[in-house]
Parts: sequence; C-alpha cells; structure tokens
Amino acid sequence: MSVTYANSEQTPRVFIIHENEAWVEPLQKQFEAMGIPAREWFLHQGSLDLTEQPPEGVFYNRMSASSHTRGHRYAPEFTASVLAWLKRHDRIVVNGPRALQLELSKVEQYQALAQFGIETPKTIAVIGKEDIAESARKIGFPVILKHNRAGKGLGVKLLHSEAALRDHLASDEFEPSVDGLTLVQQYIEAPRPFITRVEFVGGKFLYAVRVDTSGGFELCPAEACAVESLDDYCPTVATTDMFEILSDFDHVLIPKWEAFLQANDIGIAGIEFITDQSGRSYTYDVNTNTNYNPEAEEKDGRQGMKAIARYLGDLLEQQSKIASAA
Repeated sequence: MSVTYANSEQTPRVFIIHENEAWVEPLQKQFEAMGIPAREWFLHQGSLDLTEQPPEGVFYNRMSASSHTRGHRYAPEFTASVLAWLKRHDRIVVNGPRALQLELSKVEQYQALAQFGIETPKTIAVIGKEDIAESARKIGFPVILKHNRAGKGLGVKLLHSEAALRDHLASDEFEPSVDGLTLVQQYIEAPRPFITRVEFVGGKFLYAVRVDTSGGFELCPAEACAVESLDDYCPTVATTDMFEILSDFDHVLIPKWEAFLQANDIGIAGIEFITDQSGRSYTYDVNTNTNYNPEAEEKDGRQGMKAIARYLGDLLEQQSKIASAA
C-alpha cells in the first residue's frame, strides 16, 4: 500500500496506522457504530512521497513491537518515517514518534519511567550472548530473560540457576531479540499469582485489569502473553476468567503514570506492573498498541475500544471546528 494516495482524501477522517488487521477490527466496529469516518493505513509495504502533503484528519499509531513475528520486519521503521512526515505537516497524531520509540525498546521505556520516579525491575541490557551469564550472576538468581524489542512475551524465560541458564543458552530454545538486545532482569515474586495492567485513553486512567498467571504463567515480571501458547493468553481472544477488570482500583502511581504518558506523547497505552511480597510495585512494560479482553469488558461494562473511538472522534470534531473557523 502506498500512502501517497492520501492527498486525494476529501473528507477528514481518523487514520489507523497498523500492521495487524485482527487487532483493528473491534475499533473499526466502534467507529461504524458512532458514525466516525475512519480508514486503515496498513504499513507493511508501500511508498511515501515526501513532496506530497498528508490528508486532513487524526492519525492513530498502532504499530506493534512484535510486527516481525507476522512477517512485517520493517513496518516499525516505515511507520517512523510516516510519523515524521505527519508531524512535519502539523497533523494531529495520537501515539506519535516518541511513543513508537518507546514501544520498540524496553530499555528506553525504563529510562523514561525512571524520570518520573517510577520503579522498574533491576535490568541489564546485553548485546549478543557472551555477557548474559555474567549479567545474570550480577542480578542474582532466579532471573528473567526477555527481548528488548518484544511484545507477546517474546524471549521471556524464567531461570532458577546458573546451570539452567547455561543449558538454555546452549539450546535451540534461546532466540535473540530482533534488535540484538537481551534483557537480564530481576525476578519479582508476587504474593499471589497475578499481574495488573492499567489502561489509559486520552492520557487518563480508564480501568485496571488483573491478569491471573496461575495457569502455567510463572514469568513475572513479563508480558501477559508469555505462556506456552501465546494465542491462548492474548487479551483479544482469551475465553477464560484470567482477565478481571477491577471495579474499585486505585494506586499511588496513577498520577505518575499519567505524567509519564503526557511527557512522552502517548495518548493510549496499557501499563503493566507487579507488586512484590512487601507491597513494592515495579512497572515493567508500557504497551502503546494496547488491546482489550471482550469477556472481561462485558462483565464490567467499560469498553476500551469504545473509549478510544470516542476520544479520536472528539479530536476529529475539534479539528473540523477549527478548520471551519479559519
């Protein structure tokens, strides 16, 4: 798909930048129900004419760090070019270049979170394999290995001993991150088997969902998809009660998370954290391409995609009013 066709668009609309149609379908249904004009930009391939101007509208970036697992290795790099083009022409972009930068690197996430006093697990970033063992000894066992550029729990492995680590590194099971960086991370043991994912829309808290990790999920802190079968625990398709939206959630970190999102041009995100035995909370993932579990939302009544559609629709309406008054 070429994005150069865009200058022929006559009606301002919401443009959804992505590389996975399955994750966009629930949002498209909400746009249709609300009568909000929307169009998808599937940025797996195509061209971008830098002499052209983008269409008028609101642009929502849903590019994923795990795009390479679907055969879309360079979609994030192409998206970065498109976002730079949009920003140069002063278009409204939700989850812009900085959001994409953080989506693609947990190291950068952790440095940005630290600026707001948000604690993350102790982590060492390692290029290649040679220094992983020494880094694990420095952290102390058990340790977590994970990919720096991840999503879906890519590369996540809990290792209880140096011998287990040595066997893992020597096996075909070890796969390097697509960017070459493996994270060696402190293992946080929770008093109960769950992590919490906090959803934000428009940079504001929407709801928190508790994710049950008892069904073989022992990789905390790690992404909720890091299980034997990734699809079994994807929030968009899971049919178990492992996702529960908390009705009365409150946390001292909410203002800090919101300030972090605002400072980093992130309008829509899911932030995951885990609390240890002493009640100390560690934030370990910021997902700017967030998805929601339909069964949990049906029980609770709040709907993430509906909130996103409303938020983007309001931005589009505001833009139209400004353009009409000009």
